[in-house]
Amino acid sequence: MLVQATEMLNKAVAGKYAVGQFNINNLEWTKSILQTAQENNSPVILGVSEGAGKYMTGFKTVSAMVSAMTEEMGITVPVALHLDHGTYDGSYKCIDAGFSSIMFDGSHYPIEENIEKTKELVKVCHSKGISIEAEVGAIGGEEDGVIGGGEVADPDECKMIADLGVDFLAAGIGNIHGKYPENWQGLNFDVLAQIKSKIGDLPLVLHGGTGIPADMIKKAISLGVAKINVNTECQLYFQEATRKYIEEGKDLIGKGFDPRKLLAPGCEAIKTIVKEKMELFGSIGKA
Repeated sequence: MLVQATEMLNKAVAGKYAVGQFNINNLEWTKSILQTAQENNSPVILGVSEGAGKYMTGFKTVSAMVSAMTEEMGITVPVALHLDHGTYDGSYKCIDAGFSSIMFDGSHYPIEENIEKTKELVKVCHSKGISIEAEVGAIGGEEDGVIGGGEVADPDECKMIADLGVDFLAAGIGNIHGKYPENWQGLNFDVLAQIKSKIGDLPLVLHGGTGIPADMIKKAISLGVAKINVNTECQLYFQEATRKYIEEGKDLIGKGFDPRKLLAPGCEAIKTIVKEKMELFGSIGKA
């Protein structure tokens, strides 16, 4: 049973912790993340980028798979299925496909157009019991071909979008998608505090959670960040474990070539990093 993300994030703001959004790419990733959430009694958000949705043959496939898996696995913790960095058209596709939460990323539009489209989607989502995230100020790095320069959002623009009735807000505070460069300046906590003072208790979202030092993550949570997105780190852990398995020649022993055995070390690695993040974010035992 999928739930919208609003309630879990409002609880996180009140409890001063954050819920992780972990992006999924296939059945194995979904299974690993759901198992970890259940084992640690943590709420979880499964993120799906438009690229990943396409890779898995479409949003209806993703929605059907996740709904069936939560049932077959006996998952009792809150699980939201969330479109990550959705386009205007992609948002509607996910609403129709049965997603319980969407992110409409209108940050590349002029602010007036971002407001107009966000307002419309808020109305549609809320009429169907779906939560909606909006974005102000492009997040740095690369996300499905959208490249931003680690921009910092304008607190006044954040208030304008927050006032449209969105359930949570992604605001750029110097964070970047992917690996962080050596010369990265760190998160801008002054801007985060200004945004918080204007939007009150609305949950804030930190994109690009891979590679941000733990002390910065904790400080961001104390300033109202209630959702943190992790993707690259899972990919790196999965890749390293899979490489090790093959380099040690384990795929050549017995039936080591069986995809269930070949992918198992990578899946275990994902569980390791997801649990570490849940511990850091403080969501363990909060389901």
